[in-house]
Amino acid sequence: MIGGTGPESTIAYYRAVIGGVQEVAGAERLPELVIESLSVFRVLELCARREYDELTAYLAAAVVRLAGAGAQVGTLTALTPHLVFDRLQAASPIPLVSAVEATRDAALARGARRLALLGTEPTMTQDFFARPLREAGLAVVTPALDEIAYIQEKIVRELEHGVVLDETRDGFAAIIRRLREDAGAEHVVLGCTELPLLLDDTTSPLPCLDPVEAHTRALVEAITGSDG
Repeated sequence: MIGGTGPESTIAYYRAVIGGVQEVAGAERLPELVIESLSVFRVLELCARREYDELTAYLAAAVVRLAGAGAQVGTLTALTPHLVFDRLQAASPIPLVSAVEATRDAALARGARRLALLGTEPTMTQDFFARPLREAGLAVVTPALDEIAYIQEKIVRELEHGVVLDETRDGFAAIIRRLREDAGAEHVVLGCTELPLLLDDTTSPLPCLDPVEAHTRALVEAITGSDG
């Protein structure tokens, strides 16, 4: 697992994969995991500067180290780096499990039709996350530019540091409510791995699609050979 992007989501991935494998294979079965911890702030900086070749190289070096440590399958524990997932997979010595594909499959299984996508600025403004959803026949709507700036600031300044504030939750809920009323959104995709710290089905105006949940389930299937 490429972790550190950010630390809070890395912990969530670790716990979810361990628990998922034990649920499938028994309490005495523990997967052998290797974590290569990078810097979320380095990733966000490279994304902001659109230095995607350097971002790919940064992530690919980590995958090579994972493979060298014996990993047979790899994954990113963040959604923003999926911006270069196809390039990374092409450079990787081991297969990688995509969170975007897992989210798409979960949305289709739920019968979702029109999704509000929240996440970091690159996730909301570029098409690497929305495109596979749209290609599967799903409609995707995103916040207004001022809302995108607000969400990005709260992710970087609060959630990436493990800070969860009620006023921020209220601000995100207001954005989701507007997307429901103005754009017809039926579900919200928590398209940043820190967003489940802030929102769930009890606090969001719309039902939540959690890419971390979908992705870790796909990882458990890859590890155990199960089909969920």
